Amino acid sequence: MNGADLLCETLLANGIDTCFANPGTSEMHFVAALDRQPRMRCILGLFEGVVTGAADGYARMADKPAATLLHLGPGLANGLANLHNARRAHTPMVNIVGDHATGHLQYDAPLTSDIDSLARPMSNWVGRADSADSVGDRTREAIEAARTGAGGIATLILHADAAWTETASAVPPHSVARALPAPDTAAIAKAANALRSGPSTTILVSGRTLRAPHTEMLDRIAAKTGARLMAQQANGRMQRGAGRVALDRVPYVIDQALETFAGTQRLILIGARAPVGFFAYPGKPGSMLPEDCEVITLADPHDDIPAAIEALADAIGPVPDARLATRHSPAMPTGALNPDAVAIALAHLMPANAIVCDESVTSGRDFFRTTHGAEPHDFLQLTGGAIGDGIPMATGAAVACPDRKVIGLQADGSGMYTLQGLWTQARERLDVVTIVFANRLYKILHGELKNVGAGTAGENARRMLDLDDPALDWVRLANGMGVEAARADTCEAFHDLLRAALSRKGPFLIEAVL
Repeated sequence: MNGADLLCETLLANGIDTCFANPGTSEMHFVAALDRQPRMRCILGLFEGVVTGAADGYARMADKPAATLLHLGPGLANGLANLHNARRAHTPMVNIVGDHATGHLQYDAPLTSDIDSLARPMSNWVGRADSADSVGDRTREAIEAARTGAGGIATLILHADAAWTETASAVPPHSVARALPAPDTAAIAKAANALRSGPSTTILVSGRTLRAPHTEMLDRIAAKTGARLMAQQANGRMQRGAGRVALDRVPYVIDQALETFAGTQRLILIGARAPVGFFAYPGKPGSMLPEDCEVITLADPHDDIPAAIEALADAIGPVPDARLATRHSPAMPTGALNPDAVAIALAHLMPANAIVCDESVTSGRDFFRTTHGAEPHDFLQLTGGAIGDGIPMATGAAVACPDRKVIGLQADGSGMYTLQGLWTQARERLDVVTIVFANRLYKILHGELKNVGAGTAGENARRMLDLDDPALDWVRLANGMGVEAARADTCEAFHDLLRAALSRKGPFLIEAVL
């Protein structure tokens, strides 16, 4: 057994049996070791951003890490944006990044780089395996780091000679997740007192709090105390739809967010952050809260959130039943297609237990308004704001849950960052329906140009913000990646296309021309 074999055996011994990969020469011995492991599923991404984004979507749905395989520093650098998103979602992930053989580093070969410095800003843990004997222990440390608390990004740098050298080291003991911190009794008492103070209290939640049993208990607490229950603006995974609590999110638009919290005197955070503007805007505050608002942190994302919620419920006393959404959908509109019609069609047709991966950006902001009564589903979002996560995230979610329909809501501009993920969907025969909101411009940036007070788009600005010269042809792009596709520009045509796409297995793309 060489170091690469030891790495594979350690991953498998800890339940990590999926590797999203884009390897190079320095990783060939690890590739060979993976080839000797039929229990490991290896999935190729044609760009490292697809690899890291797919590992993100996989772990959000599988509740366990995937491994990634990346080629040296430049390969890692290509995947960093979606590692940023994964880190914001507290996604557990183990990155294996190859490096030159230890004796070759002295020559400063063309691909030599400071991998540690590249990895550190997007990783919760960074380590090196510089000898075959050290590979097992370092891999175990990486897995433990990935599984700590709510989850984190662990990056293990594997030297080529550590991979190819034989070792007699045994597979280390199974990693054990560290115990989560117990609820803070003082924070519990403080939050309970705030809830008893009246209706001007908001409970803001994220992370595992957004699983159905926890939101139900919090809704019962909110119903008894008159508090408002909300989710933060961007969340890794939310369970919603009919039979679940109809949670709204903090609005993205700063004026709407300020209005939302204008009367809030107390804010209780459970796995969430206090709401702030996505960006700074001239003449507008960065915090969305009134200056005198009291902020109480009941539980951080890495705390034992279920125990904290249970303790809060005990402190509040008997509570009524949760207020659950009922199955309903608005009337389907007719005529020219628009974002509302896309959401309404999904409210009508989305199958039960679907997984919705949202990178629709501007076009999908009102998705919640019409889908509270859709069939129960999981909702995954772009969490870090680095666009290009949507198609890969849907890819990874479909790998994790092959028996569930995955629906990707994809803005056309951000979809171009990682459209190679469609090829992976075709190769792996994944059950994904991708809906591209084809407004043929970076619509969000047209709005932001005004919001920051920079004026309206002239000729030069439009050439940096518009995608209509030439217009992107998503049907041909998808076909080129091996994915069937069709286009719709009316509500009626979209409804019919969506019904057909959801009734069949395998990847399909709908270009929704808005």
